[in-house]
Amino acid sequence: MSKIFSTQLSGLFNKIAEDEFLIEDVARLLAQAAVGDGHIYIHGTNEMMGILPQATDGIDRMPSCKPLSGHLDEISPMDRILLFSRNSDDPEALEIARRLKDGDIPFASVSMIENTDSDGVQHLADLHITLPLKRGLVPTDSGERTGFPTLLLALYTYHLILLTLNELLEEVN
Repeated sequence: MSKIFSTQLSGLFNKIAEDEFLIEDVARLLAQAAVGDGHIYIHGTNEMMGILPQATDGIDRMPSCKPLSGHLDEISPMDRILLFSRNSDDPEALEIARRLKDGDIPFASVSMIENTDSDGVQHLADLHITLPLKRGLVPTDSGERTGFPTLLLALYTYHLILLTLNELLEEVN
């Protein structure tokens, strides 16, 4: 089981990394706040809240980063937001995305897109990275699938964005 999971996970990591231009665009969007007078705010819904401690308190924390929770009314067009949700049609993520869009606050989102017909955050965000997970990675004896590593994929995406952001900021300094 672990061999199947590892192989499948590795393939998903590679798929995310292949979209290096989009990752660079997200890093550039965030860099606008980091080099200016703004802040980078980060938010995760449900299990994606696991990204917050990494981004704000981890060894590899994001520069100028604050949690969005409790600050939504304080943000300005100088700030940038990075929004993580499992699904693009997550109600909390959609509510935040609509408020950001209405306030002309640039933001990027990261999520799976289960329903391409729905109006998800990917249509509201300035940039959207799609997590390429559609179902569990490991088949069980009963025909079900298990191993749904959404947070792991989101953390990998976060690190790709952070590495690129740090590179951009080094070029500026």
